[in-house]
Amino acid sequence: MAGIDLKLGKEAKAAGLAERLRTLRAHVGLTQTELAGDRFSKEYISQIERGKTRPSRDALAYLAERLDVDRLFLETGVSSDERSRIEATLARGEALIESQKYAEAAEEFDRARALVASTEVIPELELRALCGFGWAEISKAGGDLRRALKVLQTARDLSERPRFSDVERADVLFRIGACRYKLGSIQTSIGLLTEALSLAEKSGLPCDRLRSNILRWRSRCYRRTRDWEAAHEDIERALELGEAMGDARTIANAYLHASLVAERNGQWVLARSYAERAKADYERISDEINVGRMLNNLGALNFLLGNPEKAERLLKDAFRIAIDNDHEVDAAYAVSSLARVHLETSQPALAEEQARKALDLLKGRVDYLEEIGNAQLVLGRALTEQGKLEAAHEWLRKCQSSFEQIGSPGHQSAALLARGDLATRRGKSREAARLYRHSAELLQDVRF
Repeated sequence: MAGIDLKLGKEAKAAGLAERLRTLRAHVGLTQTELAGDRFSKEYISQIERGKTRPSRDALAYLAERLDVDRLFLETGVSSDERSRIEATLARGEALIESQKYAEAAEEFDRARALVASTEVIPELELRALCGFGWAEISKAGGDLRRALKVLQTARDLSERPRFSDVERADVLFRIGACRYKLGSIQTSIGLLTEALSLAEKSGLPCDRLRSNILRWRSRCYRRTRDWEAAHEDIERALELGEAMGDARTIANAYLHASLVAERNGQWVLARSYAERAKADYERISDEINVGRMLNNLGALNFLLGNPEKAERLLKDAFRIAIDNDHEVDAAYAVSSLARVHLETSQPALAEEQARKALDLLKGRVDYLEEIGNAQLVLGRALTEQGKLEAAHEWLRKCQSSFEQIGSPGHQSAALLARGDLATRRGKSREAARLYRHSAELLQDVRF
């Protein structure tokens, strides 16, 4: 076929079917009667061009053949080649997310969004591009969470169209809930995740992986609010779904969070068992980044169980893996944990050095205020042990501020306790008593 130039410009592509049919017919020099041929009437073609009727799939195929164009292009303004290009870009972005290469994934989804914007929008592809970009931006180091939220709100509006299912709407709400969690809006996140779970469950469609992910993230929210019973219930349900699917990654993710919940409940042996299971599952799927994270968790648990030498080895391995994979946040967690080990084993100078390293790695990462506060706490305590009391005072005040921003009474209590110890070292007994009392009052509000 001789064909025609499909690049008729954005104006023709962005127009509806009516304008596109009229433009293409004029381009090949056919009258309405000639285009209708012996299959349709001139009036039927006129109705289509005036937007009064929508042709069937078979009618579109006939008209596209008469106009020597792709049926999909006539229907949507996007040729099969263009759609394939968009889908290939989306698939690359989704594969990069699976590989946890979030910065590269964000770039691919940005390309997909640009390709979709240059055509008459195909809603399904647009939703994939919006959701993929939002998730990559949430997950990458230093991601723009406000931009991610704005993009995901656009996805939410799009998903409300009747053509989309409740599972697709639940997926969008899940991503917005995760973004809200990272922005520190924990109660809002719980509400969004609960709504997402309800939509997924009532849909009647297979979506166990999505349900497991929603429950896992809602469990994280409950951990932040110190509702350990609710956190435990959600992670147990997430684990059941993962095991029923036999999905190694979903199971590993659930065991990781089950370990964290057990640790916060003081069940350190159980927490270590869960962490070892998660590590083994991550090793089976060659996920080195999460293997490193589990080494960090196992290091902390072994320290709590009285084995500081093993803890130090595991934490150093976790730090090495994080650095090798350019994951500065994971490296910060590992070196912060090392700082705590060295503080508790009477090596305050080394603890100071490592806590400062953790804070350097987390600089500007307001989405990790809890870990920033933890590193500030260790640094303040390490300085206190070395008699650097003025510097300790400044860092513990910063620590208090960090913990106040995340709204965690338990963390604030720990900061006040450290400040009380510092006040005692400075001979300010009345101030120390006030700080200790405030610390105890905060603990009364914490549910264990």
